[in-house]
Amino acid sequence: MAAFQRGLALRADAIELDVNLSKDGELMVIHDPILNRTTNGSGLVCHHTAAEIQALDAGSWFDPSFSDCRVPTLREVLQWAKDRTKVVIELKNGPIFYPDIEVALVRLLDELNVRDQVMAISFDHIVLGQLKAIAPDVATGVIYASRVPDAPAMAKLVNADLVMPYWAMLTREEVEACHAADLFVSPWGGPEQDYKHILSLGVDAVGADYPDRPRQFMAE
Repeated sequence: MAAFQRGLALRADAIELDVNLSKDGELMVIHDPILNRTTNGSGLVCHHTAAEIQALDAGSWFDPSFSDCRVPTLREVLQWAKDRTKVVIELKNGPIFYPDIEVALVRLLDELNVRDQVMAISFDHIVLGQLKAIAPDVATGVIYASRVPDAPAMAKLVNADLVMPYWAMLTREEVEACHAADLFVSPWGGPEQDYKHILSLGVDAVGADYPDRPRQFMAE
C-alpha cells in the first residue's frame, strides 16, 4: 500500500498491481507466485491462506523502515482506491495456473461496484478472452514482450481494448496500426525505459516504476 500511496503522490494517473490466488481463493496483491522474494515466508502463494500470507513481513526486504508492510488483498486495495484512482490489475496465470481466476475477479468487482474503475491485463491472453466473455464491459489489455506480426489482430482475437508491448520492441508503425484499430497503446518496462523515445512514438500512456520521470519528459 505504501507504494500505491507514493505513486499517487508522484501524480500517477493509475496504479498497477499483480494478483495471485491464495489457498482459500482470495486475490492477493503480490507479483510472484511464490512468497520467497518479497516476504519472509516461503512456498507458493496458492499453498497458503490469505490470513497466513498477511501475517508475513512484506517490507523488510526493501528497507527495514517498511517492516510493518503486509501483502494486501485485492479487496483492500480496491476499497482504498475506489473513487480515488484507476487500478490496472495484472492477472498472473502461468507457470502456476489458477482455474477461474477471472471469475473471482469479476465477482469482486461486482461486489464493490468498481467495474468501470479497473482494467484487467495479462500475459495470458486466453484468460482475458474468458474474462471478456463474462464481463464484456471490463476493459482489458494484452501484455507481450516481442515483435508480433499483427498486434491489432492479436488483441482483437480476445476482444481486448489495449495493447501493452515491451517498450524496446515497440515501433511507430505498430502504434499507428493499433490506433487505426481503436486500440489504446501503453508500453511497459522497468527503470531502463527511454521515456523520451517512448513518448515520441505517440503512445497513449506509459507504465513507470517512478511516475515523476515520464512526467518530466511530458512537461518538457
